[in-house]
Formats: sequence, C-alpha cells, structure tokens
Amino acid sequence: MVQNKQGAVIYCRVSTKKESQEASLARQEEELRGIASLNDLLVVDCYKEQASGYSLEREGLFSVLDLARQKRFSHLLITDDTRIGRGKAKIALLYQFKRYGVTIFTLSNQGELVLSEADEMVLEIVSLVEEYQRKLHNLKIKRGMRLLCKKGFDLNRI
Repeated sequence: MVQNKQGAVIYCRVSTKKESQEASLARQEEELRGIASLNDLLVVDCYKEQASGYSLEREGLFSVLDLARQKRFSHLLITDDTRIGRGKAKIALLYQFKRYGVTIFTLSNQGELVLSEADEMVLEIVSLVEEYQRKLHNLKIKRGMRLLCKKGFDLNRI
C-alpha cells in the first residue's frame, strides 16, 4: 500500500551542460526509480542538474536540502556519492543530510550508502566542532546577559 511507503527524492547530476549528458541524466533517473521500487520507496520528487560537483551553487540541490529540512522525505537516491558532490562540497552535503535524518541510497551500493572510514572520520570531527561552536555561542550569550544584569538591566522586561 502506498500509505506505508517511505518517501524518496531522486537526485541526478552530470558535470557539464553538454546535450550528450541529457541521456546520462535520463539513465540515472530510470535506474534510481528501479532502486526505489526494489526498496518499496515512494518517489516524491526528482531533480536533475548539469553542474560541477565541486560547486555548492546548484538550485536543485538547494531544493532537495529544503525538502530534507522540512522532513518531506526519508531517503535520497543517487547513483553514487560523487553525484552529491566532490571534495569539500561532498562532505558538507553528507553532513547536512545526516543532520536532517536522511538515509542515502546509491545505485553503486544497491542500497544504503557506505562511507569510507576517512569520510566517517571527517563527519565525526565536523559534528564535534559544531557541538563545541554551539556551546561556545551559548556561553557568550550567557556571559552577555550576566554583564547586562550587572549594569542594571532587568531581565523581567523581556
């Protein structure tokens, strides 16, 4: 039954805007729809882009991230991890999807994305840095409020 299926978004990307790449985008979509079917996932949207994986300036990718933030789907379907991005862009995007609770399925893994040990380590480090940045930010706010109170500011006025 469709009501029990989890939602998925397909993301296809090629690196150039050549017309010959259109066939690759169509092939990626077709293969990923097959993965969705095999895993009983309901495809809620599909994005196709012709842009470098090193660039974060991809409108379709921003749309996918918006949907992920809104919890509109649970699975992202890609042919392989380089379709999300390359280099630093890939790590940043993998981190965002992880934060939003999105499971990434790849054609190359025939299921859930398996990260390299190095990628896992980098994501863990990024997570720790973000946690400490949040703590530092909160401590700075707390300190600022204490200083305001010492100068006579009444917190009850807020």
